[in-house]
Amino acid sequence: MFEIIYKDIEKKEEYERVIEKVLRQCFQEEKIENSKLYITITLTNPENIKRINHEYRNIDRATDVLSFPMFEKEELEEKINKKDFKHEDVLGDIIISIKQVQEQAIEYGHSFERELSYMVVHGFYHLMGYDHIKEEDKRKMRPKEEKILKDLKIGRD
Repeated sequence: MFEIIYKDIEKKEEYERVIEKVLRQCFQEEKIENSKLYITITLTNPENIKRINHEYRNIDRATDVLSFPMFEKEELEEKINKKDFKHEDVLGDIIISIKQVQEQAIEYGHSFERELSYMVVHGFYHLMGYDHIKEEDKRKMRPKEEKILKDLKIGRD
């Protein structure tokens, strides 16, 4: 279902526990838990995520999370509806800056677990083809994110 890669940061069981719990809930919610879809999550530092953000999005600054989906939304929906999972398929890649997660947890006044969980679920729904640039798209994506966190009882402290 997923692989975690550490790029220039210390490996921590806490990160893996949170990521696994959130992704299991996401896969279950979207009824793809029996699929062969696979996500790679890279946990890194601000310098690396800034470089990636610049290279792939031409934005020269660090960010909290980047998502690189492998499918267009319609293509993925068709695959899921057909249950076309004969082979393992990469759903996409999520890259998270752990330092940014720590800083935002403090800034927003909630736990590190809550902020990391949100980054994972946010990245997951980008991989599923959702976006939040337009208000109408945000109205579809945000409730999905909030439902996952609510179901896991991960609230804003």
